[in-house]
Amino acid sequence: MTATPRPYNFSAGPAALPEAVLQQAAAEMLDWQGSGMGVMEMSHRGREFISIAETTERDLRELLAVPAHFRVLFMQGGGLAENAIVPLNLCELAPAGQVDVVVSGAWSKKSAQEARRYADVAIAASNEADGHLSLPDPARWRLRPSASYVHLCSNETIHGVEYATLPDLAALGSSAPLVIDCSSHILSRPVDWSRVGLAFAGAQKNIGPAGLTLVVVREDLLGHAQAVCPSAFDYKTVADNASMYNTPPTYAIYIAGLVFKWLKAQGGVPAMEAQNRDKASLLYGYLDGSGFYANRVAHEGRSRMNVPFFLHDESLNAAFLAGAQQRHLLQLRGHKSVGGMRASIYNAMPLAGVQALVDYLKEFAQRHG
Repeated sequence: MTATPRPYNFSAGPAALPEAVLQQAAAEMLDWQGSGMGVMEMSHRGREFISIAETTERDLRELLAVPAHFRVLFMQGGGLAENAIVPLNLCELAPAGQVDVVVSGAWSKKSAQEARRYADVAIAASNEADGHLSLPDPARWRLRPSASYVHLCSNETIHGVEYATLPDLAALGSSAPLVIDCSSHILSRPVDWSRVGLAFAGAQKNIGPAGLTLVVVREDLLGHAQAVCPSAFDYKTVADNASMYNTPPTYAIYIAGLVFKWLKAQGGVPAMEAQNRDKASLLYGYLDGSGFYANRVAHEGRSRMNVPFFLHDESLNAAFLAGAQQRHLLQLRGHKSVGGMRASIYNAMPLAGVQALVDYLKEFAQRHG
């Protein structure tokens, strides 16, 4: 009997994982490499899990070419929690406790709202006036000379806006470190670490299951936490204890490690970037030429990872989603705040999955156009 192929899952997160990773995790569920234990049963301080964590960090550093003067932290709480944890750690880098935030979509807007609990927040730039459909031009950002850091969401999952190139704050006259929320496109393209002070990412979009948050932070930014910052969220405490100050999300770290090995086997980040470029070009190319569907994001700001689109007749939305489900194309409904559709085409989504979606888009348009 021929096995039924797995559906193509376009969820924005928690998102699809590589099938090979799921198969390996299933094979090791009861016994990890002859240890007699599943990873979920291991002590986070035992030699077995320590080896998993060390290998996971080493592979991440290799994949993203993380410099030696950056620390890798395995934390919890997702990107939403980091919106509080970052200012608790960094807003006192400068005496005024100021934070500049670039609002490019829903997530950076949440970042600004949360940071206001702990810091003097100013909006350096915003694309809210055009519905978050374009990128705020760095040349027009209003940056304060006394800001402790500048916050940027480098890929907005909901609105499908992405910075292809990170801004050079020094060239803009700012000495503040750049903090990026890169949850939705981490490991899909290289990172210019010369322009970054801190990067954080919830794992559940492009790395692994929910529960793990990665923080990559420059060493000189450690040790500045506010007195009210919980010890488990103090980056220096976490770094000094190799992310083992409290029990880390052990199974999520293990799965992330399997994903990193899978990425290396695919050719690493450069190979994934090339594949992601091809997938995005295929999907955007059809949407733009269809006359039946529309992506409204300005071309220069379009995300390779999250592609929102709309049917010309939105009364057909329910029929479109039902037909997609029948063809094993899952989780295409757009975010509730914007409506329409959204295809998240992360690293684990093969080109064949995007082609299957385009084939269905054509078929639906021919039937209802």
